[in-house]
Amino acid sequence: MAKADRERLTMLLSSHLNTIHETLQVLDQRPPASMEKVKWEDVVKMGEQVSKQATLVGMLWTGDTPKAKEVEENMGSYFNVLQGFLLYFYGSMVGAGPTLSSSLHQLMMQVINSSFNLMKDTISSYKSRRKDKEISVPVLVGQVWEACSSLKKAPVTNIAAIGRAMTQVAVSIKDVLREMKELKPACSEEDSQQSSGADGVNGNEEEEKEEEEEEEDDDDIGNDLSPEEMKVVESAIEVISSSLIVVKELIRAITGLLKIEKTDTSGTFVDSLEKLLKSSQVIGSEVDELGACLYPPQEVPAMQAILEKISGSLHAIESEVEALKGSSDSFVQTCSTMRDWIKQLGSILSCSIVNDLEKQLKSTSVSN
Repeated sequence: MAKADRERLTMLLSSHLNTIHETLQVLDQRPPASMEKVKWEDVVKMGEQVSKQATLVGMLWTGDTPKAKEVEENMGSYFNVLQGFLLYFYGSMVGAGPTLSSSLHQLMMQVINSSFNLMKDTISSYKSRRKDKEISVPVLVGQVWEACSSLKKAPVTNIAAIGRAMTQVAVSIKDVLREMKELKPACSEEDSQQSSGADGVNGNEEEEKEEEEEEEDDDDIGNDLSPEEMKVVESAIEVISSSLIVVKELIRAITGLLKIEKTDTSGTFVDSLEKLLKSSQVIGSEVDELGACLYPPQEVPAMQAILEKISGSLHAIESEVEALKGSSDSFVQTCSTMRDWIKQLGSILSCSIVNDLEKQLKSTSVSN
């Protein structure tokens, strides 16, 4: 009897899961702009209903194993609420751009997946001898709660979602900047001699100390740059630092355009925001590549190519912000400063190539 009940409940669960999957496929289509938009607050409320249903599931499985009829009714109620949650979610996607849609879709899938895991586990353990059931069900209920609670922290506008994504770019650039500031020039012979004789440390003790430091810093690179390489690093740091300021100014600029998003019905404003995000992400990615190129031996041609991409993205950002009428004196000045640092680094890199060619020519002349 227990086996037959479990098989029937499993088939019923499979039917509910298939229905949700079919709904998800429909929701992959972008809702028409003419559709009435559902407020995100209503989606959050539906999420709270899902949480309550998860609580009921947990309570049902506390103590003695429930009757098959109770499990069936409980399952039906749960998936009805989950279906309603999905429909509300779909309505909230009206006017959402790719970034906002992606962010909210991820939160929605956390609710769906945690619900699936909870229901699958409870049905698979129905009248079984699993000893971990009393532990697993509360944990899975908690995961549903957490997923539903995360809905409250979601960005509810395109500007908020894109602002968060740009903030991530700024954090990435800041990490690169911190790492680049740790690059150091190689010690001169005079510095090495002074270091070896400092504080009256004898030769053997100093050698042992150096050996220990070498073992600890085997993976530490970037502390032996030549004066020419350090000049490149110092200029690159200014480029990276100015790019960080530009991204911060860009976030400030688009935050001031919230009124435009509320009145925009054509979707052109959201498209512009997406373009700005893409350009800032390109800068973030290229800054990361630039940082990698600064370690010896420095890759000058690669850095020149990177500067061209950064410069192109900077120009795209300026043009888009100007078109949105969101430009300010501070933003213009920040972009101008960044462009100057790009030109300076480009000039240093060009001189570096010329110097390398001269060295090669001299070396060839001497060998002949």
